[in-house]
Amino acid sequence: QVQLVESGGGLVQAGGSLRLSCAASGRTVSTYAMGWFRQAPGKEREFVGGITWSSGNTYYADSVKSRFTTSRDNAKNTVYLQMNSLKPEDTAVYFCAMRLGVGWVPKTRDQYNYWGQGTQVTVSL
Repeated sequence: QVQLVESGGGLVQAGGSLRLSCAASGRTVSTYAMGWFRQAPGKEREFVGGITWSSGNTYYADSVKSRFTTSRDNAKNTVYLQMNSLKPEDTAVYFCAMRLGVGWVPKTRDQYNYWGQGTQVTVSL
């Protein structure tokens, strides 16, 4: 079993920055991917970005490319999402997720094995 615990959400003004963390614990394998998703009220959960654990390759949705960066700390089993130049439309609950046994980043929620509890990000004008 794997547990994912997120932190770092909060309220920020437009143009500001936040960094989310997602700490993984429990049984994992050497090959897996971590994804970030978000869900705004009344909307579907959407892919934001992700990283392959072994190689560190990253992928982003077009809506956040050049503003968001995901990275990992292997020693801490933690993945980060640095969010810069935040916009009100970035307001959502952000989730991290883990997909075991792959060296690529899935982009749909049904492809992930484990999920964090979510953390609220609110961007005000």
